[in-house]
Parts: sequence; C-alpha cells; structure tokens
Amino acid sequence: MQFSRRHFNFGLGSLAFAGLSTYAYGQIPPAGRSEVTGYGPLVRDPNSLLDLPKGFSYRVISRYGNVMDDGFVVPNAGDGMGAFAAGKGKVALVRNHELSPRDLRFGPFPSKVGADFLTYDRIKDKDAMPLPGGTTTLIYDLKSGRTESEWLSLSGTIRNCAGGITPWGSWLTCEENVTRAGDGVGMDHGYVFEVPSAHKGLVMPVPLKAMGRFNHEAACVDPRTGIVYLTEDRDDSLLYRFIPNARGELAKGGRLEALALGEAGIQDSRNWSEAVLTRGKQYRANWIPLDNPESPNDDLRKRGAAKGATLFARGEGIWWGSGEFYFTCTDGGAKKCGQIFRYVPAVNEGFPGESDAPGMLDLFYESSDAAAYNYGDNLCVMPNGHLMVCEDQYTDIVDNHLRGITPGGKAYMFARSRVQTEFAGACFSPDGSTMFVNFYAPTMTLAIKGPWGRVKTA
Repeated sequence: MQFSRRHFNFGLGSLAFAGLSTYAYGQIPPAGRSEVTGYGPLVRDPNSLLDLPKGFSYRVISRYGNVMDDGFVVPNAGDGMGAFAAGKGKVALVRNHELSPRDLRFGPFPSKVGADFLTYDRIKDKDAMPLPGGTTTLIYDLKSGRTESEWLSLSGTIRNCAGGITPWGSWLTCEENVTRAGDGVGMDHGYVFEVPSAHKGLVMPVPLKAMGRFNHEAACVDPRTGIVYLTEDRDDSLLYRFIPNARGELAKGGRLEALALGEAGIQDSRNWSEAVLTRGKQYRANWIPLDNPESPNDDLRKRGAAKGATLFARGEGIWWGSGEFYFTCTDGGAKKCGQIFRYVPAVNEGFPGESDAPGMLDLFYESSDAAAYNYGDNLCVMPNGHLMVCEDQYTDIVDNHLRGITPGGKAYMFARSRVQTEFAGACFSPDGSTMFVNFYAPTMTLAIKGPWGRVKTA
C-alpha cells in the first residue's frame, strides 16, 4: 500500500489531534537550503509555529474545533483553498477538508443532523450521518485582520483534497477518492463539485460527472477559453483537460481529454529510471479523447495510457499564471523529490487548428536535493510571478517548508513549519497583500503579510 500523508496524519492521533506537536528538543532536523536568496534567511518564531523572513508576520485566523456561525465546528484536515474578492476590502476563503467516512469525529458535526440536511452523501449504519468531507467558507477583513464569519459550504463528500479557483468566482473542490455506492456509502465518489464563493450557507452538491471520476487532486481554469485542467494523485496519473459545452457552466457537460507527448515519443514523464524529459526543452502536446469519463472501474488513467497518454508521478497542485499554468508531481524525478511542469496552451486550444501550433509542455523544475525541495504538493502563482509550493514530506519527523520558485526555476525557503504536519492551500488575496495557507492537522489557517515586492524576478 502506498504510504501517504493521510496514513501519517490520521495514524498518529495523539500527535495530530490532541494538540499541536512541535519538534521535540534535540529532534529539530537540519535546516533546508535555498538555491537563490529569495526573501532572505528565516527568523525563528518564538511561538514555535512558523519561521518567516525578516519583515513578515502571520496571524492565525481559523482553527480546528472553532464553532462557526452555523453552529457547526471547523473540521480538521484543511487542504486546498482559494481566495476571492468579497467587496469592501474583504476576502472569501473557500477551504477543503480532506476527511473520509472513518474520520467522522474530526468533521463539522458536534451532534446528529436531521434527514433534511443538505448533503451529498451519508454514512450507512452510523445514524445516517453526512460524510464529513466538504468545504468551509470564511470572510476575512484584510484591514482589521478579523475573521467576520465562517460556515460549512459543502457537505457529504470524501477527501476533498485540492481544487482550483474559477474566473467566475467559484471554487472547484476535488474528491481524491473513488469509493462506490454500497461500500459503506450511498453514492459514487471521485468527482468535482463547484462552490460559489459568494454563497452563504450550504451549496447544492452537484457532482460534475463529465469532468471524470478518478482520484482527483486539483484544477485550474484558463480564463481565455474556460477550459479546465485537472491533476490526478496516482503514481501512474494523467493530466486531463475538460472542454465545457458552455464556458463557465460546467454542469452542462463537455468532453474530457488526456495530454500526450506523442510527437516526441514520450509516454512517461516521471524520469525515475532515466532523464526522458530535460529542463529547458519544450515538447509539443496533443490531447487524447477519453470516453466513459465516469469510469466505474476506476480505469480512466489506464485506458488513457493505452491510447498513448503520458504518465506523471502523482500530479498534485495546479495553478494558472500568465498565459500558462504550472503543476507539481510529488515524487517525480530521479531522486523522487518532486517535479514541476509548465504548460502553455495553444492559440486554438481545444478547437480546430490546435495541431497547427499546439500547446507546449516543459519540465520547469526537478529537485535533485531534498534539502532544497522535497515533495511539493499544493502550489500557487505569487503576484510577482514566482511560485509558492507547499511541501508534504513523508518522514517520521517532517521538516516542511513553503518553497518559492523563481521564474528561472530556482528554489528558496520562504517559510518553515515548526508543526508536525504539512502546508496546504497557499493562495493570495486578490490585491496581492496577503498570503493564506493551512496547517493540515490540526487545521489552522494563517494570514501572512510582509514586503512581497522585495523580491521581483530572478
């Protein structure tokens, strides 16, 4: 069985859930290293939560177990997250909670809820309680630094891992789970759900089935075309795109395709045994249509690979930049410390004429040293064009960092966690003044401010 952060965090109940666990005396791992200076050396946090460069500060704005406005509690396992303008200097944060049916005690429900509660699915043989996975939404005032309101916004899903923001103001939350109806639950899982950031209260849980049923990780949307790009957290994963029938109306269906580097004859991008893809080279992409996207046998990636789609090493975070997007592959590369890819869509992406000037993929970054970059997971594009990557190491004593990556593909330490959990959900307020990020378990959401303009491009 593949060892994962989920087994790590949920297997250490006394460590992860009884309270924050920081490094024991004498157990602090050696500090990581930076390939370029970035924002400068990290300053040790006297509160033993988060080390940041000089001039930066953080504020905890939400915690696991806090009672929200609707009477539910902030769930644990805070993962991917998106930030949206909410008017008058305020930001709406939509946050995933990666909880499985067995994690009901870590969910939002302090007591039994009624049969009329708006949820996608319920646990069988447990008083028909809603599944604990889903999303929460909070409103944060950038000027006052206060969380003004917080509520449960999607209920009844499984392992909402990452997702992506849309140009029309919603969050696409993705299930990293393919449980079938009858296996302790009443509905099939493995779908994407859409959560409008401006909606107060629970949204109608509508699975976007045409976007595929698989081990979803994250999503991003090209604002020019409305095409959605999707990652998959498997060792033999594919990169998908969903071309909607109607831009911005994903529930109206569309077609699902997988990326292939057929012209270059490359069907494996993982570089595990040999350097098939090299940095600094662009590869022409083509896209392979996929039928039966609901994939009852969870074989979508296998059918795609049989048609020539390219394999990736656990595709995870994905984020739209400026005319391009980036995505991480957690254990790609010869050292299996992680890769980052960049894709530049074709002028006629998804439409006739695309093959005349196709989209281009390149290996933007590959780690050869765990001290410089190790198991990058969620990521976002910073206002200055750098990437911010959340590390998710799988060691007994984790030493996770937020890693900046320059436009030239060099890594630097931006922050270091003193808590024995991963970073997740990094994103910026629309005005670029504040970065938000989660500690996964026990969940804490942090707002980080500082001189972001101090580092521009490099």
